[in-house]
Amino acid sequence: MQQHGPLTEGVYYILLALYEPRHGYGIMQLVESLSKGRVQLGPGTLYGALKSLVERGWIETVEAEESTRKKQYMITAQGKSEVEAEIIRMKELIMNGELMIKGGIE
Repeated sequence: MQQHGPLTEGVYYILLALYEPRHGYGIMQLVESLSKGRVQLGPGTLYGALKSLVERGWIETVEAEESTRKKQYMITAQGKSEVEAEIIRMKELIMNGELMIKGGIE
């Protein structure tokens, strides 16, 4: 279960992007696409986040194709657990918001 509090939107999208192996530029492109341009990660932000996520054990580096020197990353089981916990948290936020808008809690 999630132990580090809510994920930032950027970290959430990075983790989603890494359900398949990707290098940095591929991550930046997919995050921008998934968020419809709302989340744009610069290289400094992305590589700082990747370093932190590796240290937490949420992602890991994977062997890239021989034809490229680009480092690729992939989400770990622990990272998937964090994403699942975040989805549960967000569903609760939405459910409570809709409940209050429709008339509140008695």
